[in-house]
Amino acid sequence: MTAIQVGRVIVKTNGREAGKKGIIVDIINENYVLLTGPKIVTSVRRRKCNIRHLEPTDKVVAIKRDATDEEIAAAIETAKLKKFMEEVIIL
Repeated sequence: MTAIQVGRVIVKTNGREAGKKGIIVDIINENYVLLTGPKIVTSVRRRKCNIRHLEPTDKVVAIKRDATDEEIAAAIETAKLKKFMEEVIIL
């Protein structure tokens, strides 16, 4: 299992969005990724994030690199993960 890959569902462990889930949209370099909730599903905005502040899950959503929030929301619905994505984890 590749822990950091496009489409991987993650849990943010630091910051104001700690405990919320998001999806990796792009890999910037070995330390940073671009992730999104998307905001309409989990209230996590699209932003650059250090991979040290993320905890990968075993779930992957089939999306292309740099997908829009609407495409990601549709992929979450297709994968039947909307309820899972909305849950907040208490850290």
